[in-house]
Amino acid sequence: MKILLITKIKIAALIILLALAGCAFAGDLKPFTTDGCSDFPNGTPKHQDLWLTCCIQHDLAYWMGGTYKERLEADKELKACVEKVGEPAIAKLMLAGVRVGGTPFLPTSFRWGYGWPYLRGYKALTKEELELVNKMLSGNKEE
Repeated sequence: MKILLITKIKIAALIILLALAGCAFAGDLKPFTTDGCSDFPNGTPKHQDLWLTCCIQHDLAYWMGGTYKERLEADKELKACVEKVGEPAIAKLMLAGVRVGGTPFLPTSFRWGYGWPYLRGYKALTKEELELVNKMLSGNKEE
């Protein structure tokens, strides 16, 4: 009987702890940062920033995070953007790299959802989170 009561107390404490942790994560979006094309060149030796804007747009999507489908779409958009600047072979190579290295489950600075605390994983942004993203992008940080 005593063990059952202790187990129930532990479970209740765990539920409260998880609820509090969820609240703490809700507004923990770091400001947007970009490292360009991460550990990949931003362009060719002749045109050193040829596909840099593609990478910055891709970083924006990765910073924000979201669902697996949204990540796949962001990766496909990166590939299409790099193809558009005339580098289809590089585009394929970059797509392979981001599909492997961009997983939200690695503690990297360029993982999917890197603006949020580590281990968010694939999770649709709530209405409140989208509002926070928009505020941060417009320069009006939440007080």
